[in-house]
Amino acid sequence: MLEVENLSVAYGAVQALKGVSLRAETGSITAVLGANGAGKTTLLRAISGLVSTQTGTVRFGSRTLTGMPVERIVQSGVGHVPEGGLVITELTVAENLELGAAWRYGRRERARHLNEVYDLFPALKERSSQHASSLSGGERQMLAIGRAVVSHPSLLLLDEPSLGLAPIITANLMAVLLELTRQEDLTVLLVEQNARSALSIANWAVVINLGTVVVSDRAETVAADSDLRHHYLGF
Repeated sequence: MLEVENLSVAYGAVQALKGVSLRAETGSITAVLGANGAGKTTLLRAISGLVSTQTGTVRFGSRTLTGMPVERIVQSGVGHVPEGGLVITELTVAENLELGAAWRYGRRERARHLNEVYDLFPALKERSSQHASSLSGGERQMLAIGRAVVSHPSLLLLDEPSLGLAPIITANLMAVLLELTRQEDLTVLLVEQNARSALSIANWAVVINLGTVVVSDRAETVAADSDLRHHYLGF
């Protein structure tokens, strides 16, 4: 289980998070929703150690992640896919994936886990020898997620994975995330502007507004509340 308690983060005079608390159960998808500037990306960056916190604690399983070096957080089983599907464009698809598995597996095991990613994203297998610079936006997003999951994390932080993608690609991506949680007992914290898509696969939803949690409830309950959706999610 991921537990975030009373987390606060500031960028100078700007208070990005104000006492945020949430829990994400093992093997579940928790959607983190809200308008631009609500603090969603900062929340993920705080969990993965990329920004310093003022107050609060992040625990994952038996470990306290707060104050832990980023590389130790990764080794604790936390994968983070930042907004924009960032990949190393000078490397091939296969080399990007191998990089994701390098710290955890030997050569033979890496080959097996790469094939598992190719099973999830067949388009990557077809382009395994191509440089990442030649991929479409959707393919780069697949590669960024594949590079994160190839090391078999226990917790996956995803920041706007559907950004700029066509609806059919978004639907396929959400289906893959759902399959991953079922196959791997993976816990997913999913930050999304596309609230409809996120709520369609999530077990739980957390809505953040101006750095504060305003709603934390079952995803189907949030999806059914038209006043809440209209006020905070724009649909």
